[in-house]
Amino acid sequence: MDSFEWNKVFGAVIASALVIMVISTVSGMVYPENHPEKPAYTIEVASAEGAEEAVEEQGPTLAELMVGASADKGERQFAKCKACHTVEKGGRQGTGPNLYGLIGRAVASVDGFKYSSAVADHGGEWTYELLDHWLENPKTAIPGNSMSFAGIRKPDQRADLIAYLRSFADSPAPLPTVEAVEEAVEEATEEVAETVEGAVEGQ
Repeated sequence: MDSFEWNKVFGAVIASALVIMVISTVSGMVYPENHPEKPAYTIEVASAEGAEEAVEEQGPTLAELMVGASADKGERQFAKCKACHTVEKGGRQGTGPNLYGLIGRAVASVDGFKYSSAVADHGGEWTYELLDHWLENPKTAIPGNSMSFAGIRKPDQRADLIAYLRSFADSPAPLPTVEAVEEAVEEATEEVAETVEGAVEGQ
């Protein structure tokens, strides 16, 4: 092959390369690659520090609060309840039942008091955990009850009130232990899970 033919081959190769470059440039102009400054969505992953803060925000357990609870302070909290309840032994029934010996007694067990069907059908007894939940929010403690009470948000104030109510009994109920509270919470969680599962299956 002489030099003239080699020149034709080299020219064809260069021409092909130029064509490819032109096509690539044009396609880039027609179909540009747009990279957004921010991704369409982000996946938030909780940090270890955030998890620790969440644990700290949970605060002390009911058992721990009851150790330092003050019945004297609880008496002041009971001022919110006096219009409807009495605590003395043999005290009268008001809008709500007498609360003497409340902790440890069966739910809806005061003779002569007409309970709502939700409370009457609840069963069980007034544990420290149920009473704490009730004082925080009666509507979620026993759904469907007729008690009109906004609840007490601060755990330490509820503990003080429980300590006050506990003192009105022939024999005050033993204070809850951490293990007992954990078991009660676990049982309550299982009951809620079973209720939700039953509701879902019934749909």
